[in-house]
Amino acid sequence: MLENTRKIWGLMAFVLFVSTGGATGVAANDGFATGPCLNKGGKWRIAYYQGGHHENYYHYLKATVEGLMALGWIKPEPVPESPRYATDELWHWLTLRMQSNYLQFVPNGYYSADWDTAKREKLRVGILARLQRSKDIDLVIAMGTWAGKDLATGEHTTPTMVMSTSDPLGSGIIRSVEDSGYDHVHARVDPYRYERQIKLFHDIIKFKRLGIAYEDSIYGRTYAAVDQIEKVARQRGFKIVHCYTQSDIADVRAAGTSVINCFEDLIGKVDAIYVTQQGGVNPLTLSRLARIATDHQVPTFSQLGTKEVRQGLLLSISRAGYKHVGKFHAATFAKVFNGAQPRQLVQQFEEPPKFAINLKTAEKIGLYLYADFLAAADEIFHQIEAPK
Repeated sequence: MLENTRKIWGLMAFVLFVSTGGATGVAANDGFATGPCLNKGGKWRIAYYQGGHHENYYHYLKATVEGLMALGWIKPEPVPESPRYATDELWHWLTLRMQSNYLQFVPNGYYSADWDTAKREKLRVGILARLQRSKDIDLVIAMGTWAGKDLATGEHTTPTMVMSTSDPLGSGIIRSVEDSGYDHVHARVDPYRYERQIKLFHDIIKFKRLGIAYEDSIYGRTYAAVDQIEKVARQRGFKIVHCYTQSDIADVRAAGTSVINCFEDLIGKVDAIYVTQQGGVNPLTLSRLARIATDHQVPTFSQLGTKEVRQGLLLSISRAGYKHVGKFHAATFAKVFNGAQPRQLVQQFEEPPKFAINLKTAEKIGLYLYADFLAAADEIFHQIEAPK
């Protein structure tokens, strides 16, 4: 009993640390102004590039716009919700309805490669040519790893804000946590986020064999945080069982099938599964993935966060919404417009996280959780919800 109590209190201390210790909650106070200003009497012109559709991209863009509203750059008003979480719909609203004396979201400045490698190369060449020659864009948002890799380059000098990347350091977008490597590039980074997730998962489950399914490519390993998982595995002495999927492809159904096949292959080989972010883990597949794991009493941890726990995965540490990171990005934009070089600004920012658990899933896999442990959770789901 004493040993169990020590384990629980140690775990509670860890949860308390990840919930409060690293999160800054606001952008760093580095002396640069964030108030609205004109661009030589005109508006600052913003463009946008993404590798393809991802729900997170919509939330990041929306939260940043709301952060700019709070700073006075945009007239405050409700930002419309997109049922598809589509950035193109939000961009259309920004170009037509958003009111600002300082900013223009350029109507022909929205680009998406739609997870098509051939289209991506054409877009990369075209965007770089525009940034080099036309000089009609004052800041470009590079959303996700594909876009970050394409625009974090010395082939142009337009301020580039890299957002929503799993690991900008590991993917080679930036040189280090402190230095992007280019005067015009800034990428937010939380270098220990996924280490915290794996350590918490291991503290709770004590697995000896951890399964991970991901695309075996540079980008796939980056999305899945494979390097960080391997680091924790070496420290703690558990084994990683790999299974390879398809992710960055236009055929979402094929990507989903590849993940389902991997989950079925991992059953019987692992004690737990870390469910990584990728194209095949989506509302069309998540319920089936969760059911495969729970039917065989295999605990799961969502890399993405709370939404997947609500739909049947066991655990996650997730961001407390997108408000904090939106404020961080908005302040970074504002400082650049006020004269700062992106490279001068702090890149490290840890979002205030939430610890979430699904009790119905815990019941299905036969996991007993102490009351003190449950008291440490920020979100507790008592049922498995169908995807919306």
